[in-house]
Amino acid sequence: MQIFVTNSELETEQIGERFAASLPDGAVVAMYGELGSGKTAFVRGMARGMGISMRVSSPTFTIVNEYRGDRELIHFDMYRLSSGDELFDIGWEDYLNRGSVCAVEWSENVEDAFYGDEIIVRFEKTSPTARRIIIEGGDEAC
Repeated sequence: MQIFVTNSELETEQIGERFAASLPDGAVVAMYGELGSGKTAFVRGMARGMGISMRVSSPTFTIVNEYRGDRELIHFDMYRLSSGDELFDIGWEDYLNRGSVCAVEWSENVEDAFYGDEIIVRFEKTSPTARRIIIEGGDEAC
């Protein structure tokens, strides 16, 4: 387990960038945290760390955004889903079979869709600008 404390959105992005630089293709990153806790900022950093220059935004209404660059990142927002069954209905297994990195916001809504090998990233607001980021699983290299 690794624990980071960030004091700005930029610092949260930088942790995401370092985290994703060594992340293997096919990894599933299950993110947990309340609204505004830094999940999308972390994914923006992940994209940079993976050599992706596309603009990253929250897929709250589209549910899935795909980003391509040196590698592929698939960004899910499960806020509007209520179970893993709904995730399977939108092609979860097809996304997994592509071998892309999958970053999943609001993972608590679809925990029954995970296979137990995901990397867990928890975000906690500790002040209006500070966040605690806890990474469990994978090689945890940052």
